Amino acid sequence: MTTPPSNGRAMWLLARLRLRRLLNQAFSAFAGKAKAPATRRATPAKRGSQWLLTAIVGLVMSFAFLQMARTTVVTLQCKLEPASACLQHDAGGRRDFDLAAAAREVAQAPLSPAMTRALTMNLSLLFMVSILLPLGSRELAQPDWDLEWLVTLPLRRGPLLWGRVLERTLTNPTGLLALWPALGVLAWFAGYRWSAPVLSLAATTLLLALAALLRTIADTGLRMALPAAQLRNLQALCGLAGLPFMYLALSFSMPQASSFTLDWARAFPAWPAWTPPGLALRALAAPTPALAALGWALLLAATGLLLWAGVALLRWQLRDGVVAAGSRQRARPRAAVGAAVGAHAAAPAAAAKGGLRAALQGLLSSPIKRRELRLLSRDTAFLTQSLLLPVVIVGSQLVFNGRLDSIAELGNHHTLLAAMAFGIGAYVLMLSAFQTLNNEGQVLWLLYTFPRQIDSVLMEKAQLWAMLALLYPLTLFGVGAWLSPTLDWQLLVLLAIVAAGLPIYSLIAVALGVFACDPQATDVRNRVRPTYLYLYMLLTSFYVYAIYTELWAQKLVVIVLTGALALALWQKARDELPYLLDPTAAPPARVSAADGLIAATLFFVLQGLACYILADDISRIDLATLVQAFAIAGAAVYLLTRLVYWRSKTGGQPLLLRGARPAAVLAWGVGLGLLAAVAGLGYLYWLLNGALAPQMTQQLAQQMAQTTQQRGWLLLGVLAAPLCEEFIFRGLIFGGLRRSMAPLPAAVASAAIFAIVHPPLSMLPVFVLGLCTALAYHRSKVLLAPMLVHALYNALVLGYQFWR
Repeated sequence: MTTPPSNGRAMWLLARLRLRRLLNQAFSAFAGKAKAPATRRATPAKRGSQWLLTAIVGLVMSFAFLQMARTTVVTLQCKLEPASACLQHDAGGRRDFDLAAAAREVAQAPLSPAMTRALTMNLSLLFMVSILLPLGSRELAQPDWDLEWLVTLPLRRGPLLWGRVLERTLTNPTGLLALWPALGVLAWFAGYRWSAPVLSLAATTLLLALAALLRTIADTGLRMALPAAQLRNLQALCGLAGLPFMYLALSFSMPQASSFTLDWARAFPAWPAWTPPGLALRALAAPTPALAALGWALLLAATGLLLWAGVALLRWQLRDGVVAAGSRQRARPRAAVGAAVGAHAAAPAAAAKGGLRAALQGLLSSPIKRRELRLLSRDTAFLTQSLLLPVVIVGSQLVFNGRLDSIAELGNHHTLLAAMAFGIGAYVLMLSAFQTLNNEGQVLWLLYTFPRQIDSVLMEKAQLWAMLALLYPLTLFGVGAWLSPTLDWQLLVLLAIVAAGLPIYSLIAVALGVFACDPQATDVRNRVRPTYLYLYMLLTSFYVYAIYTELWAQKLVVIVLTGALALALWQKARDELPYLLDPTAAPPARVSAADGLIAATLFFVLQGLACYILADDISRIDLATLVQAFAIAGAAVYLLTRLVYWRSKTGGQPLLLRGARPAAVLAWGVGLGLLAAVAGLGYLYWLLNGALAPQMTQQLAQQMAQTTQQRGWLLLGVLAAPLCEEFIFRGLIFGGLRRSMAPLPAAVASAAIFAIVHPPLSMLPVFVLGLCTALAYHRSKVLLAPMLVHALYNALVLGYQFWR
């Protein structure tokens, strides 16, 4: 008979089991899927380890938390110490903060009583964050309770409970990120220097043990007392409750914060210094070794005593077992069921009487959207996370960053208002549209059984979430218009930019959610790969530039490029959907719009690099250098793309001549080329004869005159541009979009992308040229026709310079 393990070994085995599970979950989230067997030639393996991006993000987050912890200490020193040399005033009388001076003061002198109280308050807030945010995780709302099968192990209750506290101590990344940097910075300022990480980790471990104990007591008592539906509601509330504590703690790291949070820090009582967070501060920031030893002794004694008392309370909670009279599976009373049935029967009559409800049902006529709204109303946790969490976050930032008066100032700062509105909407999409497939859970396979394409279902969900996300920006813009002294066109332009961006990013979120979804994950918390979440956040920051830039052309460029990216990602997601439930298969390689966007980006990067190498003076690039760089970049992109397609056996590659019908190529090429040239010449004549200011007209004429002096290079440019650009914009982008779009929308999208990469004054005729070349390619099926259109347009428009 096997000897049972000792109490200590049993505790360690349980902790190691949970730690191994956490590591496996993290690895599966970032490492991608398994390779396909060698026999599966048609659908190559799904690729992808995102370990490099994960490592970069981890380093950035660690640096950010350390920087915030350091800024918190020096900001409190600067504002709480009247004699500090940190606070200064510039020539205009405005406050200026010399944080370096405050850092030197903290390192050279012991902490004052005011600083001790403020830092104790900060550590207490972070300690609450390390309890509430893990308690608000999805584990509390899970119907299966792992303690129910842990009690079946051949262990006594004491080691089992101690092991549970130990494993939650070691598997609390939120608490580790919250407490370790803060305690490490305090130890560094106290003079421990390179031993600071070790000492602060020891103090963090003790605090995390108490956080694990309190979390275990809370979720054990809640599971024994409440049914599953109420547990889901409470889980959502715990997640929300932790955020104000976090933002209040972060408010101390903002030098420009106002005084009311600092007033709380000044008025913080002295007795919390004897709580575990205060004792950890005493142990690490003590001015003498004797006081430090006393602090460590008190911290260890308090931690041990509280752990012993907490485990005793857990024993009492589980005195009757892990199931308390079936309360977790309790059904609704018969009266409640009858009331629900009666309400359902009366629903049609109420709908007939309520005009608003009828209008809403008309707007949401799709059963997919109605189903999504019904599930949203039933899932309180998801409703809170997706719709209420952004309000709590923005409200906490407005309150705790010390800018309460900024609410009234929103009427005067329209750009700030627009950035805030877009940020809230994008955050709603990250918590909702991005989770579209993940929220289907284990029944995701049912979507594949419906008599319609799954991508159309996801498109309707993207539309719904875009509508819901727009509610917040519209509300904020309404507040801004009410607070604004005068209404001007700038506010309407910013509203249009935000309103155009949220549907785009709803589609991006759903598409990235397809790539991030891992249906094979057994734990719902690991069905989303976080790498794509970081990518979504990065892409949303790119769109903010369209709000802040003052040039309309740059706003247009960002909007069009973002829309093109959304279409490209959606096309990739559509290709992935049929293979999503297969852990090894991937879609066959085909030309896509994403390939065209990558090729276009590479083309302009190589062109700029070639200009830098060839030009004698980078500030003055003549036509000869520009044409040479253009030809080099175009040839490199063409050869590299063909090589990649050849190696991956990509289907649907654009054809140059094969299968061409000479009569059709000539007819469509010449006819549409003349049409585009007429539009370009008319636009050019309109510009040179009154549409521009006289000074701009003269500058444009001088540039055209300088161009005519290099006619040979001009002729080469007329021939080179169609070869390179038509392969990228028509062969790859338009050809890729045609796989998932009708000819007209694909032509408009590719022409818009083609236009924005040209100077602002030429965008309109170039857009017409893009439409003509797309039509020629669509009708002739070969690239020779759009190249002929492009060459004829360039020859006639540029030849106009010789005749003036």
